[in-house]
Amino acid sequence: MLKLYDYWRSSAAYRVRIALNLKEARYENVPVNITPGQDEQLQDTYRLVNPQMRVPSIEVDGHIAGQSLAIIEWIDETMPGPALLPKEPWVRLQARAFADTIACDIHPLNNLSVLAALRQDFGADDAAVKDWYHDWIRRGFLALESIAQDLPQTSLLFGDEPTIAEICLVPQVANARRFDMDLSDYPRLVEVDAACREISAFARAAPESQTRPSA
Repeated sequence: MLKLYDYWRSSAAYRVRIALNLKEARYENVPVNITPGQDEQLQDTYRLVNPQMRVPSIEVDGHIAGQSLAIIEWIDETMPGPALLPKEPWVRLQARAFADTIACDIHPLNNLSVLAALRQDFGADDAAVKDWYHDWIRRGFLALESIAQDLPQTSLLFGDEPTIAEICLVPQVANARRFDMDLSDYPRLVEVDAACREISAFARAAPESQTRPSA
């Protein structure tokens, strides 16, 4: 049985839950409470699971790996079900680039560890942290909206079936909404997000569908 080391509100873990659900994969969920003050990911027990001390991680037959996009590509390569990357090489490149813009450019700068450093090391207050958060999403979403507008106008980004691009987009839109960001400048991204949230695999992976830690 595959184990997913998970946190209900982690957008990186959210991506992996979507991918597993799209493949209708069975897995054991192992919660890791990364809430500031709990910080289970920083404890020695989890350090042995993932030396990077981040979620998600997966465990298969005693082997453990982290990094959500690498996990998603492994899921696609090893599990039956709908493809998570387009078949045509150029479109596959576009989908990967779209996903990487979120996973490599937007998300890391807004991760919990970065926001904590802004507060603790640079004295940023809540308003400054929120401005920082919005700024990096805005930069990425402006580019992604332009890219999305130039694509053929199918129901989703690269056709009518979700790919790694939507798998990364939906959690990032959820994060933007959580931080009260105005999304009116990104109508195509909002449209795709709404379409995906009607898909069962996305709905079942959403933070509000997960069990929350008691503390």
